[in-house]
Amino acid sequence: MKILHAIIRNYLETGEPVGSRTISKYTDLNLSSATIRNEMADLEELGYIIQPHTSAGRIPSDKGYRLYVDSMLEERDREVEDLRELLVEKEDKMDHLLKQVARFLAANTNYAAMISSPLYHGNKLKFIQLSRVDEHQVLAVIVVEGNVIKNTMLHVEQAPDQETMLKLNILLNTHLNGKTLNEINLGMIANLKQQAGIHSAMVGEIVDAVAEAIQADEDLEIYTSGTNNILKYPELADKEKAGELITAFEEKKALNQIVQETLADESGTGIQVYIGDESPVQTMRDCSVVTATYELGEGMKGTVGIIGPKRMDYDKVVGILKNLMSQLDALYNKKT
Repeated sequence: MKILHAIIRNYLETGEPVGSRTISKYTDLNLSSATIRNEMADLEELGYIIQPHTSAGRIPSDKGYRLYVDSMLEERDREVEDLRELLVEKEDKMDHLLKQVARFLAANTNYAAMISSPLYHGNKLKFIQLSRVDEHQVLAVIVVEGNVIKNTMLHVEQAPDQETMLKLNILLNTHLNGKTLNEINLGMIANLKQQAGIHSAMVGEIVDAVAEAIQADEDLEIYTSGTNNILKYPELADKEKAGELITAFEEKKALNQIVQETLADESGTGIQVYIGDESPVQTMRDCSVVTATYELGEGMKGTVGIIGPKRMDYDKVVGILKNLMSQLDALYNKKT
């Protein structure tokens, strides 16, 4: 098989019949020319190679090509399967780790705990290309880091002419190129819309498409533990309040709000405390929520949080979260 593969690889590269002396130069074979000639004779007899001219080297037959391609595909399939198993193993380990963290926090604080899976929040926009398809349609091609491309068809009342389209391309690329999702703020969007004039609505749609492209394929998982802990506190044990809190933990939409709010904070303090009405979640207005952002390498960020009564032991909770951030950082750095 090694000799057959060597013949085929050499023939694919040169287009010339391959002789035994050429094959003997392959260091992974370590065979004499005489041995290789005998093996080539066997391959020819089996129909895997042919001799196009007398005293010439050999070239692969269709049967030889078929064996080569089939064995190559099997090897690639094994590589893909090995990679898939490796990714699943790592995913399972991360999943297990996050569940352990949630249980640890709940047990050590006697409150409810949550932790989100890490997502990549560092994607940057590379460029935008707007093209007029017809008088009512504009194609927006959005390219982000990693050369991920998203095509969005915009339906408009009147598509801009080519000159205006060029100006809009320049406007959008000047302001948005190289920006992450967090850097595209409301002020920037308002400024773009103002400069776009009558095409402000279209610019708004394009910015929405950019945001979607940057965070494409991100599946947020949130792990919780200790929901019943907060029901131990009389001020939260009221039937209506308790029902709202349990629903918030089960559906996780409210927890998603907490995650997004925490990740959007750029103060750099690391720990955020929401007391009562300050909470981004209406159903947690009688609680206090303490959150922190953890980071596993550049751009990979997640949120960890503690939810309890307003009279929670803030000093203890903040201390535990800071220690957890340190442990996760040490764990990641050790692995890398």
